[in-house]
Amino acid sequence: MSIVVESSMSTALSRRLRDQDDMRRLFIGLVCVLIGVGVQMVHSASLTSTPGRSEAVFLNRHLIFLAISVVCGFAASMVPASFLRQNATRLLAVLVLLLAAVLIPGIGTRVNGAQRWLRLGGMSIQPSELGRIILPIVAAKTMIDIRSATGFSLWTLPRTLLPLLIVLPLVVTEPDLGATVFLAAGYMTALFIGGWPLRYFIGCTVLTLPAAVSLLALKSYQMKRITGFMAAWQDASQAPWQIRQSLMSLGSGGLEGTGIGGGWQKLSYLPEANTDFVFAVIGEELGLSGTLAVVIIWMGVFLTGRAVMRPLRRDSFEWILGSTLVIQIVLQALANVAVVTAMVPPKGVPHPFISYGGTNLLVNVVAVGLVVGLSRQRSVLRESAPKATQVQERRDNKMVPELE
Repeated sequence: MSIVVESSMSTALSRRLRDQDDMRRLFIGLVCVLIGVGVQMVHSASLTSTPGRSEAVFLNRHLIFLAISVVCGFAASMVPASFLRQNATRLLAVLVLLLAAVLIPGIGTRVNGAQRWLRLGGMSIQPSELGRIILPIVAAKTMIDIRSATGFSLWTLPRTLLPLLIVLPLVVTEPDLGATVFLAAGYMTALFIGGWPLRYFIGCTVLTLPAAVSLLALKSYQMKRITGFMAAWQDASQAPWQIRQSLMSLGSGGLEGTGIGGGWQKLSYLPEANTDFVFAVIGEELGLSGTLAVVIIWMGVFLTGRAVMRPLRRDSFEWILGSTLVIQIVLQALANVAVVTAMVPPKGVPHPFISYGGTNLLVNVVAVGLVVGLSRQRSVLRESAPKATQVQERRDNKMVPELE
């Protein structure tokens, strides 16, 4: 009887693994579709009112960034979860060192009043972007360690929040409020998925809300963004320039758009057309149908990303980290669409896989690679014996005495 049950469980497990492999391929395929859209739109959005070699330069650089990102993403998919967990503290130390180096005059590069980049040869790296991978790794390890040791209590709060207390002030100093919010959100998402008690979330929100409000009040340009956002829905002429041009791009596209390369707003009217506002270019050139197609693909990325992690145990490091990375990528895309459509105050948020850029593309592709690698962990699969098999086993056990 046990042989029959084991055979049934083995068959069910094999079927589940095959389904997971199919879902993993679909997840990667949808990401590749977004990357393909990004290559096309970076080339189209890089056109200017004086066509020349600049658009080819942007495309060539994007392809170089993409090639490097794919290699790093493939390497990330091969990294064992045990390696990430064991080296979480070292990764955090590297992140802190890079963030500190950015703030040192002569090492960090200052652009438009913000010192956020490190120049390495002909390329630049934004260390705060790396935190979108490293901080979730640290949070997932912290949740697993605390749960297996003492359990959640007030005494574990300093250990849980210390990484944020170290990293966020460095990012705020750059200054980069948007990255600060995203890093905090990603870290808190990992804590939530890891089972951190809700009362601690409420307490942290109450304590940090006054500081967040005062930080906004101290920065006049940030308050101007908020007031301009509110004006966009009352008097369009009072809205910030980028929001007005973004909404104009989306509106002029209509249902089917002007066609690839046929948009006008990118010709020196729409700011950051190939980066933060590339979704507006999609709306103008591909129309409402194009933007809805991109949104539907993102819905597919979210559903398939969650599906490839579903067979893993909910109390595992792999489940916490993989689920956090999937949610984080989709939230960034949602934030970009919200900014472009004037649903939230304007903030520089690249569209994952579609916007032109180096570090952001690299981080998102590596995140996908990590999700794929984490979903392959067979050692943390949940019990796969179907309920029907378990019921039949109980029935068989009850029948044994009667047969004897």
